[in-house]
Amino acid sequence: MVHVPVSPTLLYVTNPMCAWCYGFTPVIRRLRALWHGRLHVHVLLGDLHAHQTQPLLPKEKEQLAVSWHEVQERAYMPFDYRFFTQKGFVYNTEPACRALLCVRLLRPVLTLEVLRAMHSAFFADGLDLKDTGVLVRLVRLFGISENLFLALYESEEIMQQLENEFGYADSIGATIFPSVYLQTGEGLELLTNGYCPLDTLEQRMLRVLEDA
Repeated sequence: MVHVPVSPTLLYVTNPMCAWCYGFTPVIRRLRALWHGRLHVHVLLGDLHAHQTQPLLPKEKEQLAVSWHEVQERAYMPFDYRFFTQKGFVYNTEPACRALLCVRLLRPVLTLEVLRAMHSAFFADGLDLKDTGVLVRLVRLFGISENLFLALYESEEIMQQLENEFGYADSIGATIFPSVYLQTGEGLELLTNGYCPLDTLEQRMLRVLEDA
């Protein structure tokens, strides 16, 4: 029998425009459902091409296309490959990250659900998450006030908080997305750098809990 501390915390380091995170967020959501009421999931944002200003190069597009196909094959997620016909797309993830940070501050219980919706909007529906109008429509679907969201989204404070969060994720070694850590009495225990299936993630978590 594994002794489980009261509501252990799982730290999920992710990015709304990361293809492997798109494939992995359903794993995190299923784990949370399996451990309903016994596991707290905290979403932490990682810097993936934030503040990018240059359009994707042909070679970068090829690399992205390969990773999208790999995610589709491994996680069975739908993708809109018309993305690769776009010219001049700037892969700047900062606006989407800032929007999700706003959601986490305004309605923390919705963070994973809005992350899932952002993933689907970008990868399956081909929407541009740099577009403030797209972000507003997404959060409005979850009952978040447009005015409240925009006031926070456009503030200097939220921009600085996001930079601090990127710095923290980097400081704990979360430079590959997704990354998952379990908070223990000894600190953070790494469970995975990169995608892994649900059973593997749960087994690793149980091993750490057994040793806690």
